[in-house]
Amino acid sequence: MTSPVRVSIVLLIESRGKVGEIMSVLPILRYPDPRLKRVSAPVDRIDRDIRALVEDMVQTMYAAPGVGLAAPQVGRLLRVIVVDVSAHEAGAEPLALVNPQILQAEGEITWEEGCLSVPDLLVEIPRKERLVLSGLDPSGRQVEVEGSGLLAVAIQHEMDHLDGRLIIDRVSHLRRELYRKRQLKAASQVGG
Repeated sequence: MTSPVRVSIVLLIESRGKVGEIMSVLPILRYPDPRLKRVSAPVDRIDRDIRALVEDMVQTMYAAPGVGLAAPQVGRLLRVIVVDVSAHEAGAEPLALVNPQILQAEGEITWEEGCLSVPDLLVEIPRKERLVLSGLDPSGRQVEVEGSGLLAVAIQHEMDHLDGRLIIDRVSHLRRELYRKRQLKAASQVGG
């Protein structure tokens, strides 16, 4: 059975395509952009702008490519996430949540994570293995979602972004400094 969250994403994307609106692939902010370290505000109401943001985030996530994206990564300091692990886990479906909140978390799992905002860095991060969370789907309906494995990891990763936390915050100062210098060197070679 298709979940209400999946149906909402599909219907939003299909409906925008039918009326001729163009979905956008948004630029993804990269570390050390200071906006990535800010805490995101809750969404007061879901309107056309929020639905368009969700649609654009989905397209951006697929284009990157990635398994998740949080609104702060595209410069919008709002509590909105999208996740799709279906390419890695059978039976998984795309997920979009506004104002997500973890209701239950259990078990332990360590996963090597990457991040679209912190490219070329992989970090082993301990996470909760199973989650139950609530939030609003893109149409404004309250939903409850259960996830485990990669889905649970991806949700927690994206929710970290909502609170201004990045995977690079979980490494030593030395490794963070080496990463920063490597990125600066790469940027200077591209630009110069």
